[in-house]
Amino acid sequence: MPDIDSLLDSMAEQTRRHFDQRGVEQPIVVGIHSGGVWIAEALRKRLGYSRPMGKLDISFYRDDFSRIGMHPQVRPSELPEELDNEHVLLVDDVLFTGRTIRAALNELFDYGRPASVTLAVLVERDGRELPVQATIVGAHFELAPGEQIKLRGPDPLRLERVQLENGR
Repeated sequence: MPDIDSLLDSMAEQTRRHFDQRGVEQPIVVGIHSGGVWIAEALRKRLGYSRPMGKLDISFYRDDFSRIGMHPQVRPSELPEELDNEHVLLVDDVLFTGRTIRAALNELFDYGRPASVTLAVLVERDGRELPVQATIVGAHFELAPGEQIKLRGPDPLRLERVQLENGR
């Protein structure tokens, strides 16, 4: 597995370049619970951003809520600033099907209308079901059926390749 520190360094450089090209001094960083929050905190620190960070728990926005039920550890979302006309850096750990990001966007827009939303992910893998693409990516993986990438942490952060039982 790749070294998380070097992935975060690369993501920080991509983020600086992306927002500098757009003339944005400091976006609002919002992490998706829980791995996305860990990555967002580490990225925000590397970038030296001082604005308060937001945290989203998308449990109520999932499209499979009726099928899988409520996640046992629902946390309140925290968005410390108004989002209207602000640039948002939305951060998650692994981009897979795109459904988590769809849910996060739905929730973000319930809080306001950002000027832009840029997606940053530690890992992007194959298997997209929705047309979602990250602008800032630490690493790309192609996995066999039944395999997943999991972020473990928060201290230390580490990536693991996991084989699911019965390929699910």
